[in-house]
Amino acid sequence: MSPSEYFWLSLLIKAAITSTIIVTASIIVERGGAFLGAMIASLPTSVGAAYIVMAVEHSPDFISKSALGSLTANAAGVTFAAVYALLARKNSLIGSLGGAMVVWFAGALTLSRFDFRRWWAVAFNLGVAAVAIWATRQARAASFPKAAVVRRRYDIPLRAAAVSAFVIIVTTLSHSIGATASGIFAVFPIAMSSFIVILHNRIGGPATANVIAHAQIPMLGLIPAFLAVHLLAVPLGEAWALLIALMTSLLWNALLWTWRTQLSARLPMD
Repeated sequence: MSPSEYFWLSLLIKAAITSTIIVTASIIVERGGAFLGAMIASLPTSVGAAYIVMAVEHSPDFISKSALGSLTANAAGVTFAAVYALLARKNSLIGSLGGAMVVWFAGALTLSRFDFRRWWAVAFNLGVAAVAIWATRQARAASFPKAAVVRRRYDIPLRAAAVSAFVIIVTTLSHSIGATASGIFAVFPIAMSSFIVILHNRIGGPATANVIAHAQIPMLGLIPAFLAVHLLAVPLGEAWALLIALMTSLLWNALLWTWRTQLSARLPMD
C-alpha cells in the first residue's frame, strides 16, 4: 500500500469509528430525558474516538502522557460547560457558545504552560468542578416541560461529521505537536458543542443550559477515566487502559442514574 493510499484509508477508518460512536450516542439521547441526555453529553465520545485512533498510531507511553494532558485540560472542559450554562439563560447561541469556547481556549492555553503532576491535576480538577457545580446550581434547579424530540434529517449527520473532522485533525496533528498537546486538544468539547448547537435552537437557551448544567456532575467521571489511562497504558497496554477508562466512566454514570431513579424521592437532584 502506498503512503497516499494508507493516508486516505486511515482517514476513512477514523471517520467511520467516530461516526459510529456519535450516532449511537445521539440515538440514546433522543430516547431519554434531560438527565439522561446530560449523562450522554458528558461521556467521552469525541475524546474516546480520538484516543482509539491515537492508540493505533502511537506507543503506550505516548498515550499515557496524552492522558495526563487530557486530565489537566479536563478542568477547562468543566469550565466550558459552566460558562455556557450561565450565559445561555439570557443570551443567544452565538454569544453563549462563543463565550464558552473563548474561556476554554484561554484555559487550555494557560494550563498547557504548567507541568502538573498526576495528583495535583486530580486535585485541581476537583476544585474547579466544585466551583462549577456551585455556580450552575440555579440553571440546574430550573424546571422545563419535556419537549417532544423532532429530529431533523441533518442533526445526526451534522454531529457525526463535526466530530469526525475533529478526530481526524487531532490525530493527524498528534504526530507533530507531541503527547501532552495532543491530550489537551483531544478534550476540546466538540461533541458537547454540536449537542448544544442543536438543542439551543430546538428547545431554547434556558432549557439547554439546564441540560448542560446537569452534565457537571457526570463529568466528574472523566477524572478517574483519564487517570486510569495515564497509569495503565504502559503496564497493561492501550487497549486495556482505554477499556478500563470507559468502564469507569460508565460505572460513574450508572451510579448517578441509580441515585436519580431509586433515591430521588428522598434525595431530589433538581
